[in-house]
Amino acid sequence: MTGPGSSDVGRQEGASGQQGSDSGQQGAAPVPRQHAFRCADAARERGDSIGGTAPRGTYWVLVEHRGGWPVNGFDGLDLDPDVYTEVFAAAQALRARILLIRRHGRRSRATSGHWGVMHLAGPGDLRQIWGRWRHDADLLGIPVALREVAKPSTRAGADEDHPPVILVCAHAQHDLCCAIRGRPVAAALAERWPKQVWECSHVGGDRFAANVLVVPDGVYYGNLDANNAVDVLEDHLADRIGSQYLRGYTDLAPVEQVAVGAALKHWGPAGRFDHRIDSADFEDGRWRVRVRRVPTEQVLEVELTASRTVPHQLTCRGPQKAMAVTFTVQSVTACSTI
Repeated sequence: MTGPGSSDVGRQEGASGQQGSDSGQQGAAPVPRQHAFRCADAARERGDSIGGTAPRGTYWVLVEHRGGWPVNGFDGLDLDPDVYTEVFAAAQALRARILLIRRHGRRSRATSGHWGVMHLAGPGDLRQIWGRWRHDADLLGIPVALREVAKPSTRAGADEDHPPVILVCAHAQHDLCCAIRGRPVAAALAERWPKQVWECSHVGGDRFAANVLVVPDGVYYGNLDANNAVDVLEDHLADRIGSQYLRGYTDLAPVEQVAVGAALKHWGPAGRFDHRIDSADFEDGRWRVRVRRVPTEQVLEVELTASRTVPHQLTCRGPQKAMAVTFTVQSVTACSTI
């Protein structure tokens, strides 16, 4: 928002070189524009750490909706109440996150679309079921699919029929930074992997935009841009995950996410399921997390502390200030495996 009359001042100066005012005074300084607050810009200026910020979860429900997205995503869709209630209850029972999705650049109100159910069932056990919907009742396939992917299985390994799904948060109604920073990333990734990339509604961590969530792998990346996103996702799809842009793995607690990030920084990039948490203990105000690199059986003890920041405005939409939890790695020590 600009100051009172500032836009008119700028136009008059451009035409005559004089400040347009009732006083007729010439040569006065122009009224400066007030730049809108952007949470992602502020987070980068503060140096906010992204490690340990991936929301927990191993189930995701994706619903294609090509029109404008309500600020509250799926909850704001004009669906049959009975259908909404059944889908929401099935997702809530498994703590599944429901996300709206659409292909980059498409804003049509098409009458049909896709839905998908994703589940990270265990190390390497990645499950997907997809369907299509034209009428609200078609979404009742989602509760059925959730029950199916939740069943115990002796099969392990990724679903070879379905590669990982790359979701880029671009939910402008929720937070402008998600759209401003997310859409260029979605464009770059969609050009490289047109069938795997979708824009999605709010995934959490607006100030870390552009945010990318890979499902059912359960991996969050943050602070991406159009210049680095393709390289980061190429490494991910090659099972070579690094620490620089990693927010965390969704099947781990925040302190465990930070410890795995420290291990990746210490040992170098590794596969999604190359690390296992042996233990996580809290004593004397510090966490001590033991991380094992499975292929080599090497073990690190990561010592870290957790603290709260001073209050900051953490989102573009919410002017109220809030504290955030941040983690500091104090030491990384190699342990004997004997």
